Amino acid sequence: MRGLCSTFASPSLRRTAPDLDVLAVQEPEMYSGIADTQSWVLPRVLQNAAITNGSRPFLSVLGGESVTYEQLNSDAHRAAGFLHSIGVKRGDRVAIMMPNDIDLVRTFMGVTRLGAVGVMINTELTHGFLAHPLLDCEAKVLVVHASYLLQILASRASLERLGRMLVVGGSADFECFDWQSAPHTEVPMPQAHEAACIMYTSGTTGAPKGVIMPHAHCFLFGLGVVEHTGLSQSDHYYIVLPLFHANGLLMQVGATMIAGASASIRPRFSATAWLEDIRSTGATITNTLGAVSAFVLSQPSTAADRDHRLRVMLAAPNVPDHERQWHERFGVADVLGGYGMTEVNIPLYGERGKSKPGACGRAYADHFEVEIRDPETDEPVAQGEVGEIMVRPKTANAFMAGYYNLPDKTAEAWRNLWFHTGDAGRMDEEGYVTFIDRIKDCIRRRGENISALQLETEIARCPSIREVAAYAVPSELAGGEDEIMLAVVSELPEAAAASIANYAIAHLPRFMWPRFVVVRDALEKTGTGKVKKADLRARGVTPDTIDLSGHYR
Repeated sequence: MRGLCSTFASPSLRRTAPDLDVLAVQEPEMYSGIADTQSWVLPRVLQNAAITNGSRPFLSVLGGESVTYEQLNSDAHRAAGFLHSIGVKRGDRVAIMMPNDIDLVRTFMGVTRLGAVGVMINTELTHGFLAHPLLDCEAKVLVVHASYLLQILASRASLERLGRMLVVGGSADFECFDWQSAPHTEVPMPQAHEAACIMYTSGTTGAPKGVIMPHAHCFLFGLGVVEHTGLSQSDHYYIVLPLFHANGLLMQVGATMIAGASASIRPRFSATAWLEDIRSTGATITNTLGAVSAFVLSQPSTAADRDHRLRVMLAAPNVPDHERQWHERFGVADVLGGYGMTEVNIPLYGERGKSKPGACGRAYADHFEVEIRDPETDEPVAQGEVGEIMVRPKTANAFMAGYYNLPDKTAEAWRNLWFHTGDAGRMDEEGYVTFIDRIKDCIRRRGENISALQLETEIARCPSIREVAAYAVPSELAGGEDEIMLAVVSELPEAAAASIANYAIAHLPRFMWPRFVVVRDALEKTGTGKVKKADLRARGVTPDTIDLSGHYR
């Protein structure tokens, strides 16, 4: 249908009675299928929760709508029914580009209940960075919020092969995602080994790769959180991280669902609102990533810093000074480190009651093997020595199924039967792993992995730039990961910084905007013609470096 698209949260569409003939029980229940890996399917978890926890609050958006377990399950069935009615079949890819709210969760659960594959699109992407995942995944349908239509239309020239587009949130010019009018559709439940979603992760030698994630893999992201934090039905999760990534969607929403708990979602992180949100929602658990901890801890201390119910946090990275402040200033009992990737799940977790500041944790041994090995020979290194963090699963379907349409890259990552993370670390005598640095030429900024090659390719298109090298320099924020620095050779050296900043604003996602630029007459190279990035990184920010921050205000 064409016409005005209503939002999912329209009050007229909220039901006053359950669509399923179920009775809410007095005590909420955790998912009963944890012991059976064949039941590791989030749509099955939600369907079970609709029966056991039907009228219990599940998700709420700060300043927005709330849903119970039964309501979300019913909505997911209707979303699946609508997609089925327009020809989406089991295994088809459905791209999802939506803000941090219940609409995204509802759509994802509908897509996966149908047995289709949800392709999670980063809402910061623009132009070619957006066109790549949409075309690469061969999506049959794109479900997009109206607020992102300009980004889609700006990439339209590259999107001729994009399938049907359905809009949520208000637009008279495009077809609506009219799931509300669809009947429940009963189709076979997807299996644990089948693909649930594809998430794109940046590499170092080209465009981002689509990680094929089986249902069991998605489930285990949540189960690991449940088991290591002691998450229970009485807990309340506070979620500020993007739901298009595994941390927000699977480690937090998924864990909440498995535990039969409840959660609040903030559409966008705010350091100034963080503590008041924790207090007003009654949150007992939250996750931080990258600079989130640094931003919160930089807020002025108040007499109310301990006036909350927060008992546990998952923090990556677990910076020692940050952990000290969480304990001493805020009174949080447990701050757990962790380490993972979209490809490998979360194979390392910290432990409650055992503080190990700076460490990621030790192996989640029920499901993973983790070793530190030589990145060149793949042989184990001595205890305490630095090597590459390598992982392999002990449970079927607990890892990615491969990179979409990239069998060569899949095989390369899996050589010698170990997944090579590209990250350097060391392991102590207790098995705790500390992350040291990235082996690969990759930049980690604000929770996003950025391919230096991809950034260089784009900046090279900037007028007057003859050569460019992109690399990471440390952020001034402890635990804030990296800032992006460029060394450039320019035909107009005095105008290079302003030109790059303007080009970045027009063509790059915000998280890829470079912070620093240094202009050189030439970039020093190796005998094989490669820029000596190790020397650039070692030099860091120098007196002649230009800070671009002022250009972005």
